[in-house]
Amino acid sequence: MAQDRWKLDDLFPEGDLTSLQNAFTELDQKASAFENARLLLDEKISTDTFLGLLKQLEDIQRASSLIQSYSELYFSENTQNQAAQNLKARVAQYMADISNRILFFELWWKQIPDDVAEQLMEHSGDYRYFLEQLRLFKRYTLSEPEEIIINLKDVTGNRALNLLYDTITNRYQFRLWVGDEEKLLTRGELMVYVRHHDPDVRARAYQELYRVYAADAPILGQIYESLVRDWYNEQVTLRKFSSPIATRNLANDIPDDVVAMLLDICQQNVGLFQRYFRLKTRWLGMPRLRRYDIYAPVSTADTFYPFEQAVEMVFDSFEQFDPRFSKLARLVFDRQHVDSQVRSGKRSGAFCLTAAPDLVPWVLLNYQSRAEDVTTMAHELGHAIHSLLAKDHSMFTFHASLPLAETASTFGEMILVDRLLQQETNEDVRRDLLFRQVDDAYATIMRQAFFAIFEQKAHEMVQQSASLDDLAQAYLYNLKTQFGEALDLSDEFRWEWLSIPHIYHVPFYVYAYAFGQLLVLSLYQQYKLEGDSFKPRYIQILAAGGSQSPARLLEDAGIDIHQPAFWQGGFDGIAALIEQLENLPVNQRSGL
Repeated sequence: MAQDRWKLDDLFPEGDLTSLQNAFTELDQKASAFENARLLLDEKISTDTFLGLLKQLEDIQRASSLIQSYSELYFSENTQNQAAQNLKARVAQYMADISNRILFFELWWKQIPDDVAEQLMEHSGDYRYFLEQLRLFKRYTLSEPEEIIINLKDVTGNRALNLLYDTITNRYQFRLWVGDEEKLLTRGELMVYVRHHDPDVRARAYQELYRVYAADAPILGQIYESLVRDWYNEQVTLRKFSSPIATRNLANDIPDDVVAMLLDICQQNVGLFQRYFRLKTRWLGMPRLRRYDIYAPVSTADTFYPFEQAVEMVFDSFEQFDPRFSKLARLVFDRQHVDSQVRSGKRSGAFCLTAAPDLVPWVLLNYQSRAEDVTTMAHELGHAIHSLLAKDHSMFTFHASLPLAETASTFGEMILVDRLLQQETNEDVRRDLLFRQVDDAYATIMRQAFFAIFEQKAHEMVQQSASLDDLAQAYLYNLKTQFGEALDLSDEFRWEWLSIPHIYHVPFYVYAYAFGQLLVLSLYQQYKLEGDSFKPRYIQILAAGGSQSPARLLEDAGIDIHQPAFWQGGFDGIAALIEQLENLPVNQRSGL
């Protein structure tokens, strides 16, 4: 199985502009037909009429999603492709127009009396939670003319700024000396070297990363500050949310106090990872750990996994857990929905996109044969499995909410790592895998939580007219709070926040990673204790998609997100793993 580009034919045949144009025309017709429903909306609307309108709305949502997904995937293949850039901009403008034409239904639904809404929801089936979520925003919704203006503003406002950010940063190339060779690298290729066994290579990789981002800091910083002001103006000034993060919390249907508790408990546990970094210092044989070294391997043994072998390893680990998981993961490859090549201009990182419940998801990878690339593959295929298990839900309810969206992906990684540990006979590699588990726990929990803490501070500072340097200094302070005296922190890391797309694209998204990782640690402990009897309960969570609130869905699985002990339990599991590593005999090898 060779690395290849994906095929987008399940959306629109490649190069067939007629099909794409027909899709725009058909969507316009669907929106025109739905606009006639305005005359049907009153408090005496019949259940059958109401459900018919929801079905029409779902058809519009599906048609919109196909076009938007195509433009997103086409752009991700090559962010420097002018045709892709133009299509993405055209789609943004067109979808804003469609949204404005059908906006009247959502506004009507939010303002009808509670008793009328409840009566209609009783018969709404799988649409119910979607309807409940809309009414959560009732007090924050503006008049129809105001909402229309906001939709139009976003096209040339935050969406245009994010397109600009992506276009700028995905064209970056990085120069790195490795041995006697200077390499010209994409960001994805460069980041391989932050896990290199040579400490000088690790340092140079980070220095080059932030040299390039710092060179554009005035531009990237201005984009960020404009996005932050836009968010505040809309969400706090106009909609009257209590804080910038409260908007994301409500969208996630997670109470503000639960999110605050999660971030607080993360801050209380900074000493746990500082303890781990001191342990790693001893294993690396270094006098003092640097920020460059936190992902360093404790073994010099480089293990490479050819793409075909990696795919089979992931399939095998899923098969051992449940044959359905392997079967669903294979579907993604069978439909040729994977783009795994590393190319200049291609979007960096990895993601999984599901356009509709009846379509197999698309997965973007930048595969380079490292162990972390294999776990990334398992992660993204976990997302795909999650979507495929939830395919019986509506367009409005099959996508899991952000706090639960990382459940299957992170669980998939843990299944794979267990499989690797079973198969690997090289003790150095096995030890490195164990250390990598804690490395990843840091990256997914603590690092993401402190991103969210920085976002809260940055949003506050921007409203106080903070400069770019002020924000960079605040970020450096954030890092010093995380690491304490456990390692040395170089000044160039003040620019790290400029390189985090999530804080640009989806403000306060990042705490969902910490939420998801701590949740999965709890679920995985249950799996280890219960074995096969755990699987139906876990699959039920995944199959629910976004058809229930996170709290309600997890409560059915015996998890209470309002209890601090639940969140602390995840850290206790990490502490146990660190203790296991502390009990291994340290092999001091300088120069690692």
